[in-house]
Amino acid sequence: MTQPIKYYIKELLHIALPIIIGNLGFILIGAGDVLIAGRHSTNTLAAISIATAITNCIQTFGIGILVSISPLLSNYRGEKMAAKKYFYPTLRFSFVLSLIVMLAVLGTIPLIDLLHYEPVLVPMIKQYMLITAFATFGGYLHAAVKEFLQAFEIVLFPNLLTFVAVFLNLFLNVIFVFGFGPIPSMGVVGLAWASFIVRYFMGLVLFIYCFKLMRFNDYKDFNYYKQLIKIGLPVSAAILVEFVAFNLVAVVMGKVAGIYAAAQNLICTLTTVSFMVPLAISNAIAVKVGFANGAKDYYDLRKYAKIGTLICVGFMLCSAVIFSIFPRQLAGLFTKDPKLITISVPVLYLLAGFQVFDGLQVALSGICKGIKKTNIVLVANFVAYWLLSIPVGYNLAFTFNFGLRGFWLGLIMAAITLCVIMLTMLKNYFSKLKV
Repeated sequence: MTQPIKYYIKELLHIALPIIIGNLGFILIGAGDVLIAGRHSTNTLAAISIATAITNCIQTFGIGILVSISPLLSNYRGEKMAAKKYFYPTLRFSFVLSLIVMLAVLGTIPLIDLLHYEPVLVPMIKQYMLITAFATFGGYLHAAVKEFLQAFEIVLFPNLLTFVAVFLNLFLNVIFVFGFGPIPSMGVVGLAWASFIVRYFMGLVLFIYCFKLMRFNDYKDFNYYKQLIKIGLPVSAAILVEFVAFNLVAVVMGKVAGIYAAAQNLICTLTTVSFMVPLAISNAIAVKVGFANGAKDYYDLRKYAKIGTLICVGFMLCSAVIFSIFPRQLAGLFTKDPKLITISVPVLYLLAGFQVFDGLQVALSGICKGIKKTNIVLVANFVAYWLLSIPVGYNLAFTFNFGLRGFWLGLIMAAITLCVIMLTMLKNYFSKLKV
């Protein structure tokens, strides 16, 4: 029996709204770091901007693989398979992955000396990266259990927890960065320790919640790990390709002057806040499309894909209007440095145009995850960002003296290209479905 459009909207929002809260909470944790760092000093903000640009590129690779947990288990549920038994395999997988990623971050620290940043920033960058490396276990535990619960459409508590963590992180940042009573002012190190505590808090609380919610038996299935890698590796590589492209801007421009890295971090923080809404819708699309795909219900699959995409694009259109009207006010939320605001505002105008295509591409990515066609996402991201965005952006930035704006013009071109590639590939896929 066919359902009205409002049914599909309601089903998507039932999953997406709590995820939006959690995603906004997750980004507000990062925004809190930027806010406090900017209030401490521009050097502090520049140091964590460069450090997070490097560590996030490494840690995001593992997170991208863990993102495959919810669509894979959703497909299992659609196929009427028992899915709860994969709890312990999920934990083991996340632990091994976090160990590998932690060692990769630690191995990167000695290379900071070779990148020739401003001497005052180098020790701060290293200190932040060292502490953040050991926070990987907590972050990955949280991500894995959150994805596991999301596969069963249990999304309210995990995402409320993330929102609560915003206030814990902000409180710890203020105490550790500026000092309070017997606690000395620790600057960048204080930001790192706050992040460390918050990640383990989120991971352990969610683990306890999940453990009490369900009864689990230990279960071993190496095919599950293979499926996670098969689906997750292209997703992870695609996220990494995109993430490195954005963070490479901070790394490269940071070598020109630390203030450019600070500006890129500020801009990325703002765009990521708005991006969390379509990302949540994309997660809901992946779960619903994954379930429909497993059940071979291609009518619902199409409906969830189309309606979810329209919601994502509609929201980002509204976001683009806000960025166009209030760029100076938005930049002023994070810094009072007039030079930093002057650098950021012209880029925020460009960011308004980027928003719409970013909303479309993340919706299309969610559809691809749901139908387990994640290679499409990888190919599209590689072509858009590495064959187009980085070369074009670099030339505009340095050959034509566009600076930071040049890189963002390249990113806009990448987002448009990404949408065209995925739309073409998905159109071919849908044309072959028998509804």
